[in-house]
Amino acid sequence: MFSNLTTFTFKAAALAGVSLLAVGATGALAADPAPEPAVADEDITEVVIYAPIRDSQVAALREQRNADNLVNIIASDTVGRFPDQNSAAALSRLPAVAVQRDQGQERYIQVRGAPNRWTSVSFDGVTVIGVDEGGSSRAFRFDAVPAVILQSIAVNKSLTPDLPAEAIVAQIDLKSYSPFHKNGFDLQGEFGLGEMDLGGGQQQQGSLRTTWSNGTFGVVAGVSHYRRDQVTDNREFAYDANGIISSFDMRNYLLRRQNDGASLGFEWRPAVGHVLFAKTIVSEFKDDEQRNSYTFQLGSALGGTRGATSGDLVGVPVRSTAEDGQYRTRNTINTLGGDHDFGNGWDVKWRLNETKTKNTTELPLLLQNQQFNRLLRPSLSYTLNDPKFPILTLYSTVNGATAGTYARGAAISTLNQGAFDFNIALPIMATTKSTSRTVKVDVTRAFNQWTFKGGLQHDDREIEGNVIGQSTVILPPGAGDLRAADYVTSKPWDTGFASGITLNYLDNTRIRNDMEARLKALQTAGLYNPANNIAKSDLYSIDEKLTAGYGMAKVEFNTWQVVFGARVENMKQTIRGFTNAAGVITPVEVENDYTDFFPSVNAKFDLTEKLVLRGSAQRGIARPSFGAVRAGASISDTSTPGTVTGGNPYLEPEYTWGGDASLEFYPSTDSVLSVSGFYRHVENVLYNSRTKVGDARYDSPTVDRSNYDFVSTLNGDEGKLYGLEFNYQQRFAMLPSPFDGLGFQGNVAVLDGSFDTAARKDVPFPGTSDTIVNTSIYYEKYGLSARLSYQWRDDWADTLGGLGLGSGGDEYRAAYENLDLTLRYAVNQNLTVYADASNLTDEIYMAYEGDLSHPSEVEQIGRRFMAGIRFNF
Repeated sequence: MFSNLTTFTFKAAALAGVSLLAVGATGALAADPAPEPAVADEDITEVVIYAPIRDSQVAALREQRNADNLVNIIASDTVGRFPDQNSAAALSRLPAVAVQRDQGQERYIQVRGAPNRWTSVSFDGVTVIGVDEGGSSRAFRFDAVPAVILQSIAVNKSLTPDLPAEAIVAQIDLKSYSPFHKNGFDLQGEFGLGEMDLGGGQQQQGSLRTTWSNGTFGVVAGVSHYRRDQVTDNREFAYDANGIISSFDMRNYLLRRQNDGASLGFEWRPAVGHVLFAKTIVSEFKDDEQRNSYTFQLGSALGGTRGATSGDLVGVPVRSTAEDGQYRTRNTINTLGGDHDFGNGWDVKWRLNETKTKNTTELPLLLQNQQFNRLLRPSLSYTLNDPKFPILTLYSTVNGATAGTYARGAAISTLNQGAFDFNIALPIMATTKSTSRTVKVDVTRAFNQWTFKGGLQHDDREIEGNVIGQSTVILPPGAGDLRAADYVTSKPWDTGFASGITLNYLDNTRIRNDMEARLKALQTAGLYNPANNIAKSDLYSIDEKLTAGYGMAKVEFNTWQVVFGARVENMKQTIRGFTNAAGVITPVEVENDYTDFFPSVNAKFDLTEKLVLRGSAQRGIARPSFGAVRAGASISDTSTPGTVTGGNPYLEPEYTWGGDASLEFYPSTDSVLSVSGFYRHVENVLYNSRTKVGDARYDSPTVDRSNYDFVSTLNGDEGKLYGLEFNYQQRFAMLPSPFDGLGFQGNVAVLDGSFDTAARKDVPFPGTSDTIVNTSIYYEKYGLSARLSYQWRDDWADTLGGLGLGSGGDEYRAAYENLDLTLRYAVNQNLTVYADASNLTDEIYMAYEGDLSHPSEVEQIGRRFMAGIRFNF
């Protein structure tokens, strides 16, 4: 296990070798480059046309060097100098930060390979909670936050008591722009157009931010927009108990994804040392998705042979799925605050915040199923020379020599997309809403070498929603029947995946409109009730009242300092839901009330002017998702044994003790070489499983359900997560011109960890890659700013199968790499032209079961290109 921390992959070793060779060749770590021009604090976050990467790096490293804790920072214009449309993509540039993608677009981040629920998020210092589809996670969705509305992003990897304790591996603070970044009037913006390589869809982005201040009053306003029309190639697979392919999906998605953001802020400085402000941030992620899917159910063929690498089958059922769905995530963040320096070492900061988040999923699926007329089913042969891409040869299916038998007929060129005689409508939907109100006060008193700080915070949260639910509506034949042949278009799929056949797109929008009209008619006839789309047992509401107080002290000596203290948090939860037992709906309410103590200590030692040693220890917490702790459950008394499927309001939070240590060398203001390590011991690890109910909570007066199977999220035993991080940033100013414009940024994280359950030992944490690599080489001179960025992460467990009982169903994500190129040229002081090329390796993202010869999902979105202008006045 620990060998993963001492043995790099070839790519990680190559990175380290290149870095050290560069250092040795130039003597970069032995001598300072030429003195840098002074940069005033108020100007460090401006767009500096001729050295944007360097100046942002200076600002970030200065803040990181002076911080009380272990932190990584993206400062100022760096956020906009990558081809990153959302904050998740920008964060992935930092050490030990990996990204989770959905159809190629960055959505969640995983710091140090940990589950995303182990990271908390704040906007301008105020905690915001994540709300995902159906409340399945507390993880914050970064794809709803455009990168361009942010001034800086800080990843706090060790905690101080003034930070929320709900952060096992990291606390991320997203900081919006201040109008006082520059005196007077300032206007910055950009506009770009581009193309998606796969399908030729358009990209477009634009942003505008303006500020004005006169030293006393300031205002900042900004808007941003990004949209892309995307094709997603997708294949999904299932296997039987012998590992032989039993079905596979040929899927193709037409997407329109859009990120929009707007911000407005006012600041007033009525006197020296006093600031009052009001800020509003609104961001929204939209995903309009048309799905075209055909599932070849090889395991249900009428006859023939099915092998691991090839097969010849007669009468293979095919299921068609058509969808025109919508996903939405919207955040509205309103903050009032004040920072007050009263002199004599007294400082007070206060915040009032209301944050509203809404996530909606609306997926009206239409299944067109070939189950009745067996002569509609194709016969086929397949080969799996490449297990990712089954190659098909199709034939008709004809009656056999004897009654009731079937045989392979003549070869046909492609699938008959109109050959379906049975329709099922599946209205699938979920809505989760949260409202959080926060009051926060921090008081600081500094004198001599001591600084004392204390504060109070109260969060009042209301969450309501449902897990993703559906009803099944069989659409009987009749007037307005949805015949598949009526919706097949003449446009072939845009695909780069080999299949041996061609397919055409369906008119999914018209299918949805006609299906909804058909459901409306059934509703009028009393044959369909949309109120049943969401079962009562899927509904939940949760009230949380979190009250926290902390006290801490910092003592500073000539060359070292220690920050120590503790945080106390009390959580009161009221969880409401419904159980469904044989159609009997019963309301359920559960209350939880617990108080926790979170001590921490951070020490920093300035071994020399350029060498910093840090160490820290802390206790943290991660609370279960809203969907996991919902009180609702669906009970089946007909199976043997019976089953209870639903939430688990009695889940305990995950608790951790951990430590961090780092050694940081700053050879110049824009360079750093560091190594850090961390360890987290976790109790009550959360995982999905099947066990026995074990008590009377679901009993009725006549039925004992204590021995029923309970399918839900459970607490496991103990776990551990640990790793090493290596980071190197250097601008090679000591090289002769013109090579003194070269620079390098690179980091490598080597990780390991596992946890135990009652049935399994050494279970991998979902999301933990053994190795994560982020590197970039840049050049800035003569008005040119160019950067080539490379990311790579090793395989990782994605979904734990076997319901916690065995590893046979574990699904892994295969390693992937990402190569991006950004070019900027300053035409003059006010105008810059740019070009971005993303995903130059044209990555195929793959999930698999057991090994790469058993892929479960294969996906590709193609390269992306963008060009445009940036301006500032």
